[in-house]
Amino acid sequence: MRRRVTEGEAGRLCAALDLGTNNCRLLIAEALDTGFRVVDSFSRITRLGEGVRASGRLSRVAMDRTIAALAICSSRMDRHAVTQVRCVATAACRAAENVAEFVERARVEAGVDLEVIPAEEEARLALAGCAPLLEGERPLTLVFDIGGGSTELTLVEVRDTSDGPRPGAVLAVESLPLGVVTLSEAVGGGHLSPRLHADIVEHVRERLRPFDVAYGIADYAVREQLSLLGTSGTVTTVGAVALGLGRYDRNRVDGLGLSVREIKDVGARLLDMSPSDRVAHPCIGRERADLVLAGCAILQAILDTWAVPALRVADRGIREGLLADMMGTRAEGECTPAEAGVDAVPTV
Repeated sequence: MRRRVTEGEAGRLCAALDLGTNNCRLLIAEALDTGFRVVDSFSRITRLGEGVRASGRLSRVAMDRTIAALAICSSRMDRHAVTQVRCVATAACRAAENVAEFVERARVEAGVDLEVIPAEEEARLALAGCAPLLEGERPLTLVFDIGGGSTELTLVEVRDTSDGPRPGAVLAVESLPLGVVTLSEAVGGGHLSPRLHADIVEHVRERLRPFDVAYGIADYAVREQLSLLGTSGTVTTVGAVALGLGRYDRNRVDGLGLSVREIKDVGARLLDMSPSDRVAHPCIGRERADLVLAGCAILQAILDTWAVPALRVADRGIREGLLADMMGTRAEGECTPAEAGVDAVPTV
């Protein structure tokens, strides 16, 4: 049963900060009886993990950009007088040999205490954040999060309860060191020829194969026992483009169902665009134009590996999972216009 927020807990404010390879994102929310209400949010692409694949280190320039974003997050948390905070960092910080220097700078210069979490915790939080979007038609769901520096996959049982579908046992977790930033850097930039795109898809499929074989996931798909739930800037961008939105709208994208045919059609359209066309697209923008094709290649590899007819899109994830943990509730929240305005373009 869902734990109810007590009278003393209701109304308190919690802050969740997710610092990824590409993006810094903050949610501040008020605890409600059955979830939370977002009161403020912030999102900025900082590209903290830029160059880490090649050098093994966070660059000074990338750290400076990110510290500036963290300082804004800190000021917002202070302004709202939040009572509980959890700030996590993921793939770029896991990979960087100078991460201790960066964590100390974040504490001293921005007033943010960062926790570098392992891939398994990242996957757990993404699942917790996406749990309200689980569907009960099929007994298993593969939740995947295409990030900037890695891709997390979680195979979970779905239980039907009086409150609707809920996550049951986690059967398998995998983290691939392949994300939109690392793959884009590996091929020398964001514009991909059809041949290079196909090569990337095949490379990711090969990296997915051991995970698939170890747990027989493709067999579940063939028996129509598997559904897919994707969370990331890649899948939300694909959803927005499929809908033909003139401006990104989280309320229309979050929970959207897309057929595999629709997804592959969008991928082909994006691949055919020039770099300037992708920059000009209202649901992509300059800061993501050089990353979206790598994300689509990872997404296509996932769809090629597991033959399901459709995918459900989640514009939620680690931040919502952090809030659910802190508030002891399911990760259901009301998105305010303020949040929609800040996250006007989907981010990784």
